[in-house]
Amino acid sequence: MTQPTIRAIDGDGHIGENSSAIHEYLEQPYKEFRSGSSGPGGLLPLDGWDRYLGRRLYRGGASRTEDWEQALQKGDMQATVLYPSMGLFLGFIKDPDYQVAFAKAYNTWIAKDICSAEQGVYGVGLLPTYYPDEAVKELQRIKQLGLRAGMFPADGSHLLGHRMFHPVYQAAVDMDFPIATHAAGSHLGGAGVEMFPKFIQTHTVAHPFGILRQFTSVMFEGVFELFPTLRFAFLETGCTWVPWWLDRMDEEFEKRGDVEAPALKRQPSQYVRQGGNVFFGVEAGERLLGQTLDLIGDDVVMYASDYPHWDGDYPESLFAIARREDITGPQRQGLLRGAALRFYGLD
Repeated sequence: MTQPTIRAIDGDGHIGENSSAIHEYLEQPYKEFRSGSSGPGGLLPLDGWDRYLGRRLYRGGASRTEDWEQALQKGDMQATVLYPSMGLFLGFIKDPDYQVAFAKAYNTWIAKDICSAEQGVYGVGLLPTYYPDEAVKELQRIKQLGLRAGMFPADGSHLLGHRMFHPVYQAAVDMDFPIATHAAGSHLGGAGVEMFPKFIQTHTVAHPFGILRQFTSVMFEGVFELFPTLRFAFLETGCTWVPWWLDRMDEEFEKRGDVEAPALKRQPSQYVRQGGNVFFGVEAGERLLGQTLDLIGDDVVMYASDYPHWDGDYPESLFAIARREDITGPQRQGLLRGAALRFYGLD
């Protein structure tokens, strides 16, 4: 099978968390009454669905640095940037103080136990959603730990365009540090997905909705106008939805923007097409990928392996993008390498 001639940077890989190890980094009193993976309820809530259909779709946990060293060789990738797995459920934690404690413990664990710049294994840190002042402090610590971005969960009761998050965005701008939001894919995400009886239905809807909700909030509340140099990524639902959604947003803005989105000085589509600081992931099978890149830019869409999650297809997805004939050379460079280098500030 032909491998890409461009050494790729994976903009959205995943780590399988070691609950027992994260538990050791928890602060008191949570360390005392949260007994890691063996306790009733564990560290994070679960929705009860079997994502892996027993062992049928299981691809391994990728819970160690060496697991990812081996995975990189499968596609001849230079590096990966890892997002959590169960940590994507951070927004569903009800206790604000425990949410902060879990985020801090996870961030310490992935930085100290998993990440290795020498091996091309990087990570992002979790940001709590209830206390923005704690999110600012954790963002600063995330950078000190050597992690490459701060991640807000897309799912939960928060909207990332709210002004309560402005101090976090200002801190990110001051530090020249990126922010991402990543969907979890769960019936807990609201908007009616809790009504579906089977996971296949929920999973089809939940990922896009979590991202569309946050993208809409961030855009219409004027975050990209107020913080024009902020690098912000929306991950886990591909990119070909972007032109369609921007068309809808532009139409709404034309009719109601002066009243209900007064912070915006331009059409929503212009912030994406002209700013160059709003990033997205990609699914290898997106049939309208070439047209999408023509509309939103050559280096704002990042290859996302999604490895080792069951719904990813790495390394085949990487080879598929390398073979595509509907994208130009600069677009392929941006997809496989350039966008991730820019977003994460990698050398």
